This record gives sequence, C-alpha cells and structure tokens, in this order.
Amino acid sequence: MKTNESAAVRRQRVAKIVKALEKLFSKATIALKFSSPWELLVAVVLSAQNTDKKVNEVTEKLFQKYQTLEDYVKVSPKEFEQDLRSINYYKNKAKNILAAAKIVKERFGETVPKTVAELITLPGVGRKSAIVIQGTVYGFVEGVAVDTHVKRLCRKFGLTEYNTPEKIEKDLMELLPREEWKDFTYLMIEYGRQICPARKHDCKNHPLTKIYPAAAHIWPKP
Repeated sequence: MKTNESAAVRRQRVAKIVKALEKLFSKATIALKFSSPWELLVAVVLSAQNTDKKVNEVTEKLFQKYQTLEDYVKVSPKEFEQDLRSINYYKNKAKNILAAAKIVKERFGETVPKTVAELITLPGVGRKSAIVIQGTVYGFVEGVAVDTHVKRLCRKFGLTEYNTPEKIEKDLMELLPREEWKDFTYLMIEYGRQICPARKHDCKNHPLTKIYPAAAHIWPKP
C-alpha cells in the first residue's frame, strides 16, 4: 500500500477521521473492568489473545478472590493457574502476573509504575500494554497503543504504509496531536468492532470510507 501522499495530506485526513469518530463514539474508553491500577494491569495481561468480554468474565471472580497485591504475592502458582484455566495461554499469563506482583511490591513500593520504560520491565507487559495502563491510570501517554483494530484500520484509511505496530505508532505520533494519542486507540477499536470488522464486506457507505473512498477496496490483514 505504497503512497506518495504528503504528511500534510494525511494530517488533514486523520483530523477528519478523529472528528467523525468522536461524533460516533463520544464515550469510547477501555472495555476492561477493574477497580485499581493493579487490577487493570492484571486484566491487560490477560487480554492478549482473548476478548475483553472473556477477560471480564474471568476477572469478575478473580478480583473477588484476590483483593490485594499481597494476595497475588502469596498464592501458589498451581492454584492461580486454575483460576485462569479458561483464558488462552493461562499458564504463561499466571506465571507473568505472579512475577509482576513481586516486582511491583519489591521494586516499586506496591505502586504500578508510571513510565513505559518501567512498565515494560514487568513480565507480560509490552509497549502497547504499557501505554494502555499508563493512559488509563495516570491520564497521559508516551505513545499510541496499536492493537489489531488500530493496525488494520490505519492501513485501510491510508494513515500508514507499515504493518508493524512500532512503525505504525511512529506514523500516528507524527500525524496526531499529542492530546489525541490516548483516545484515538479506543475510537478506532469501537469503529472496528461496531462498524467495520476485519471480514470483507461492503463498506463504501461507512462514515470513514466517505472521508477516504479508496478504503472501500483496501482489506489489510488483521
């Protein structure tokens, strides 16, 4: 999907896209349920390769059973694995969460860290997850979280030529005003879920396709 478009043209288009998305989804936000920064971290780690709906089903019981960071520090790995059995890759995620609990307690004084550099030192937390946690807990972000919806739709609407989250994020950070970085992810996720899913369909009359008509014929892989 190579293009000779200038950054200025893309900035104009993304501004129109954001305005349209804000009208469609005025309350777009993270779908995971949690009541503390640590619970958010747990939910985010569990959400990889799982739907938010499934994670919320599991964490509803999990967060009743484990109510403090110390509960995670003390529980046996075998018992904790059983609590996550219905989650994809539950053994590895159980290991990562329990290891992260000890690090948060010992290295960060039981407080989920603020910076991406610190967050990605926790097992199971990559850059995308770190940005999600940072923005949700602390209200600021150091980048744009690129999930599968963001990746697919940014290629579909000509905002990037790249296929890797790191390069897509770099493009978005150059195109979007910093104050829009945090919400852009959730706006795109809602659009992907509610209006324009990954499977091929007729989308020529969709709101964002009207802004960028070429998108009707572009179907990037998720």
